[in-house]
This record gives sequence, C-alpha cells and structure tokens, in this order.
Amino acid sequence: MPPPSSATAGQVIKCKAAVAWEAGKPLVIEEIEVAPPQKMEVRLRILFTSLCHTDVYFWEAKAQDSVFPRIFGHEAAGIVESVGEGVTELVPGDHVLPVFTGECGECAHCKSEESNMCTLLRINTERGVMINDGKSRFSINGKPIYHFIGTSTFSEYTVVHVGCLAKINPLAPLDKVCVLSCGISTGLGAMLNVAKPKKGSSVAIFGLGAVGLGAAEGARLAGASRIIGIDLNPSRFEEAKKFGVTEFVNPKDYTKPIQEVIAEMTDGGVDRSVECTGNINAMISAFECVHDGWGVAVLVGVPHKDSEFKTHPVNFLNERTLKGTFFGNYKPRTDLPGVVEMYMNKELEVEKFITHEVPFAEINKAFELMLKGEGLRCIIKME
Repeated sequence: MPPPSSATAGQVIKCKAAVAWEAGKPLVIEEIEVAPPQKMEVRLRILFTSLCHTDVYFWEAKAQDSVFPRIFGHEAAGIVESVGEGVTELVPGDHVLPVFTGECGECAHCKSEESNMCTLLRINTERGVMINDGKSRFSINGKPIYHFIGTSTFSEYTVVHVGCLAKINPLAPLDKVCVLSCGISTGLGAMLNVAKPKKGSSVAIFGLGAVGLGAAEGARLAGASRIIGIDLNPSRFEEAKKFGVTEFVNPKDYTKPIQEVIAEMTDGGVDRSVECTGNINAMISAFECVHDGWGVAVLVGVPHKDSEFKTHPVNFLNERTLKGTFFGNYKPRTDLPGVVEMYMNKELEVEKFITHEVPFAEINKAFELMLKGEGLRCIIKME
C-alpha cells in the first residue's frame, strides 16, 4: 500500500470513527472531522487497532469518571499522514506504533536510564484534549469529541503527540505488531527488564490474560525451566501451553493460601514472580511465593484505588525483593522499535496472541468477546 499522500496536510480530514457517546453503550461509527496536527503533534492513518482491557474499563466507567463523547483505542499501528510544527523525527509515510505513554526526551525521567515515566507524557486517563492547547482535534458538526490517553485509535485518522509514537521497521506487518504497543510489551518487559529471570530458573505468573502471557513469553525467551501459571479460569490453561507455561495452579482448588502451595511445589518458592491481575490478594501472594535469599516479585496489575498491600516486614528482611513496573520499563520511542525487531528476528512470537479479527464496522463484536473473556487479542481492521 502506498504511503498516504501529504496532499491533505494542513487540512481538516473527514473520516470514520467509532464514537462512545455514553458509558457502556455500543460504539457508533460516525463521520468525524480530524483537525491538522499542531505543534509537536502528528496526524496518522490507523490501519489496524486492537482492543485492550483498559479501553473496556474506561468505556464501562463503573469504577471511575470518564468523559464522553470519546474515541477510545490505544493498541494500534499506522502510517504518518502529516506532521505539525517542530516535528523532526517523523515524516509522512513513516510506520509507527502509538503508545498510551510517552517519551519527551527532555525531563528527568527521560534522561534517566532507570525510568520510562515521562513527566510530560505519562498516561493521563482523565485528560480528553491535546496538551498543546487544551483542545480536541476531533469534532462532529463543530462539537468536540474527546481523546483517550493521547491515542484514540478507533478512528481512521488520529492526532498524537510526537513523543507517543514509536517509529518502527517499515517491513514489519502492521496487522501483527499493532498488539505490541500496549499489553504484550507490558508483560514481556516486566519479565525481561524487571524480573530478569536467569536461565533454568522458576517463575510464577499470576493472571494468564494477554499481559500475563506476554510475561510468559518473556520467561520462555529468558530460558526459565519452570513457568507456573496461576489463574481462576482453567479454560486459559490449554492456551497458555503455547506460551511456554509448564504448570498450572487454580487457587480455587486449594484451601490454603496459594503462596504456600507454590512454596511446596518449588522447594521454598519460585525465583521470580510477576503479578498481572491487579487483585490485591494476588499481589501479596506473588510477593510471598518467591524464595527467600534471592526471590524477586514484580507487580504489573493496577489495583483498586483503596487497596493496601499488607505483608510481614520479615519477608523483606529475609531478602525477598518487591518491584513495580509501568509499561514493562520500556521507553516508547527508544525501546519499542527493538521489541518489533525481536518479532522480525523470529524470537518473539506474536501471532499466537491474536485470536480474533473483525472489520471496523463490527468493532462492538471485539467488546463482546472481551466481556465474555474469549480469546486474547482481537484485531480490528480499519479498511
């Protein structure tokens, strides 16, 4: 497919978008207007997007406020259509992955080798406008439609801050690598960048959704010998074998705490654990199931805002380590192109994460699948 023409640069583009008019109601395909990119912004054509649980969570808006009408979507791949003032890193025709967090390159976090939590562009679920001028780039009949976490990929065209776009290998198939812009990379990075299991080690993963299986893929790549999957849904166990998970534990099958079960299975505890559910009890179990002396637990899941983590301080004194991570400690612009190369070099297997595909007109079907807990990732084809 030829790159989109920049003949449209500087002009308003009319295109289709899936608009969420109110919480929990099916999205409606509408014709919208997308304004040109302003300073440090990029307008891109989305070719493929996929549905992540975060979209569903904020669309349902049961646990938090969400602004409407809004265009959701953040796991995607596209091609740059035009760039705003000051953008030098990207040109029309570049292939990019939009990311819900960013990398301005200037703040203390971006300058630190240890952090990826950009001060300017880190995720903000409440903001429905662009940072530059506090306005939306989407409208219908002059009325603004709000953005979602800086990406809004459920639209044929979207406007994103340049710091939230990873420029990738133009040979990478966008219908596959689009899923690397959020959940899978979060799990993969939590394992490879934060837990860092040694070859031959034992690993426990709490939650076998796409993020947890991304962590399993990381453990497989690291050469872990035992990968124990913990989930309340036994139907996930068969699928997880494809990701290198060797053993399965369903907490419902036991009366004693799951950390005790895992300690018995592993002669004192696993070397590494990664928690991907956000359930506070699972987080505590993930920490308490690692081996004393060297065990490391990594928290990935986002807990309820009122949750409190309670454990005995002796667990720390016995040389267990607890860590947290955001987006797998990947800096979006610097590191994501390398994750795409892992796929291109046939190290990272992405196809097995993609279980469904729907055309854009049937985007609500992707929501239905996720609400039923069916499959891992559903690709939404914009064409």
